[in-house]
Amino acid sequence: MSRTTPALPGPPDLAALRARWTPRLLRTEVLAGLVVALALIPEAIAFSIIAGVDPRVGLYASFTMAVVIALCGGRPAMISAATGAIALVVAPLAREYGVEYLFAAVVLGGLLQVALAAAGVAKLMRFLPRSVMVGFVNALAILIFTSQVPQLVGVPWAVLPLVAVGLAIIVGLPRLSRAVPAPLVAIVVLTAFTVTAAVAVPTVGDQGELPDTLPFLHVPAVPFSAETLRIVAPYAVGVALVGLIESLMTARLVDDITRTGSDKTRESWGQGVANVVTGFFGGMGGCAMIGQTMINVKASGARTRLSTFLAGAFLLVLVVGLGEVVALIPMAALVAVMIMVSVGTFDWHSVRPTTLRRMPRSETAVMLTTVAVTVGTHNLAFGVGAGVLVASVLFANRVSRLVEVDRVTDGDGGVVYRVRGQLFFASSSELPGSFTPDDDPADVTVDLSAAHVWDASTVAVLDDLHRRYERAGRTLTVTGMNDDSRDRHARLAGRLGAGH
Repeated sequence: MSRTTPALPGPPDLAALRARWTPRLLRTEVLAGLVVALALIPEAIAFSIIAGVDPRVGLYASFTMAVVIALCGGRPAMISAATGAIALVVAPLAREYGVEYLFAAVVLGGLLQVALAAAGVAKLMRFLPRSVMVGFVNALAILIFTSQVPQLVGVPWAVLPLVAVGLAIIVGLPRLSRAVPAPLVAIVVLTAFTVTAAVAVPTVGDQGELPDTLPFLHVPAVPFSAETLRIVAPYAVGVALVGLIESLMTARLVDDITRTGSDKTRESWGQGVANVVTGFFGGMGGCAMIGQTMINVKASGARTRLSTFLAGAFLLVLVVGLGEVVALIPMAALVAVMIMVSVGTFDWHSVRPTTLRRMPRSETAVMLTTVAVTVGTHNLAFGVGAGVLVASVLFANRVSRLVEVDRVTDGDGGVVYRVRGQLFFASSSELPGSFTPDDDPADVTVDLSAAHVWDASTVAVLDDLHRRYERAGRTLTVTGMNDDSRDRHARLAGRLGAGH
């Protein structure tokens, strides 16, 4: 599908803006941002621990990522913040060289993301099969759920009833009213109950110290040398690639949920800008967050950049200005929210027996591979890569079996081999077995009018057939190639080396 260049924006239509930004929409966006901000706090602290840095580093990253991506990103309502995948990438660097090298790697990773965006990396998203996307979604749901299990093991008995009440509120309240997001009501109710009843359960404050100052701009305190570049470059590449894969996959998921489009190229360089800013403000870097995005889009109904911006702004206000209040929120309330997010994220249709019976086994294998690798490594990039690899191999194998070769005799006593199908490295390798130079007459024709030559491997096979027929004292003529095949054959024939 060709993409048209958008027209330059004209003067804003104030009437249209007023019609769009209704009080109801504003309420939805504001409350959604508040719910996401509350859910971001324990996640950011947990990811900071994974990365081996102070909780402030993760919280500052979540603030700067959300605010910058709200302005620069290409997918409205998507939440970007500190993530576990990025934490895993930078943890060895922070542990061995210190946090300042981590900041430098985040800045360099952001610059690489901007460069990749300019190179058109977002266009590669069209090569992701649906089965990989389904596996990505299901794996994320599993990871979101399993990440909450530690909060349910070895804790006071009161935690489980509190989680159950929270789940009941989140499930039941929307059936009565959607005026206020159910997750926010669950957080407020459970916090009020645990405080007034003096119930001793784990709280947000138990996860780590909250910052009491605003982040400030500073240049990473590392030597500007080739040695520093050698140290941080591998981690920067990891930050760039993992961040883009997660962000673009999440953007595509939100596109499907909201049935709206987004600018993937803008999202790519927006992620880069956000990481550059984050590195200069003492953050650990980040990318799109599927869990918080689902809270924002599905649970709260947000659809605009305002909710993303407010999520970051509220986060900073809560941890800096209202840290003592936020610290009282029971983890049970946030666990209930994340459990419902995991349930809502999982594609239950993909595992129904009726779906599995109708779905080709290759599609199911790709989906299960993506899930297994992602869950096993806790790395979405590895899972997506494995899924794409398996899908590519299975697709190539399936297409290679569609090539047919028929041997017919023409009226002059010659032989014509009619080839049908797509000829590339996987299919053309079996082609020579269909030809019999020693049994054929002096003149042999290969008719490719129903075939397409896709690569150098096929041209090399045709060259080898020519040599086999020459050694047998026969003449082989190739006819019927379409323009693309003829051009490829003309450029490569006879220039690929001798066959064996």
